Amino acid sequence: MNRTKIISFTAALALIVAGVSACGQTASAANTGTSGRLKIVCTIFPEYDWVKQIMGDKAADADITYLLGSGTDMHNYQPNADDMIRISDCDLLIYAGGESDKWVDDALGNALNKNMQTISLIEAVGDRLKTEELKEGMEHEHEHEHDGDEHEHEHEEEDEEVEYDEHVWLSVRNAKLICGQITDKLCALDAANADTYKAGLAAYTAELDKLDSDFGAVISEAPVKTLVFGDRFPFRYFTEDYGLDYYAAFAGCSAETEASFETIVFLANKVDELGAKTIYTIEKSDKSIAQTIINSTKNKDQTIAELNSIQSVNSMQADGGVTYISLMRENLEVLKTTLK
Repeated sequence: MNRTKIISFTAALALIVAGVSACGQTASAANTGTSGRLKIVCTIFPEYDWVKQIMGDKAADADITYLLGSGTDMHNYQPNADDMIRISDCDLLIYAGGESDKWVDDALGNALNKNMQTISLIEAVGDRLKTEELKEGMEHEHEHEHDGDEHEHEHEEEDEEVEYDEHVWLSVRNAKLICGQITDKLCALDAANADTYKAGLAAYTAELDKLDSDFGAVISEAPVKTLVFGDRFPFRYFTEDYGLDYYAAFAGCSAETEASFETIVFLANKVDELGAKTIYTIEKSDKSIAQTIINSTKNKDQTIAELNSIQSVNSMQADGGVTYISLMRENLEVLKTTLK
């Protein structure tokens, strides 16, 4: 989010908070509400699903908001006025914590509920957190304008903030860590139902363990150990869990949509070198880059396969029974077919 948008967001949130306060709602009232229901706000689908899985039947007694329920990609999301109000007085806010939701800092600074609990996914995974990786062959998104000024170039590099890879949820092992922290927060906020939440975590962890084991079994037996992506690549945590390598057109958080001639040629040559039979994309891709890579290979006979990054799920899908585990199992089936 650029500086202008951040300023606009802060100003708008301050006005809304002032308006709510003027109506006589105190921070305490905003926290508990008239119904006493827990108010939980989740920015992305994995968080939303994890909360519901852990809470089980008790989820029906809580107000659980999925902010990106329209299916908007988290990298393009901008909170609206209703979102600001929900965040301002919720009991628990769960968010990715990376570059895509820097706006959360301003939302928390203007929150009515000063006792709000929060979980940042990138903090929850601890020392498993990784920085954004610029892999060989990827488009370089951050080119410096003053290439001739070596001194200025050095200062720009020193001042540039470290950008972390925020797609931590695509590691099943990270998911287990995060779900443990969600359970701890729920137990602290609602001690009367702590046993229910702990039991929910135990049952869900068993499902995650099985999923982790199934991925491990499929990948360990697969002859192919390298993925070629004609798209953004948000699966770094996943590939490192199972010893896979990868090449891709863009990093996971890249805003670029057009690949250069050099990137296309590099990936096409890599496909030829590896003898790869599949080019991968993520959901909602128009697959044009993947097809251009195929057209640039020697054999031009590769297929395109889609892996779901679980960051564009809409509310209708969530209400229709789509879950984090169901989507990850769809990814498992894709890999069973393509890693041959």
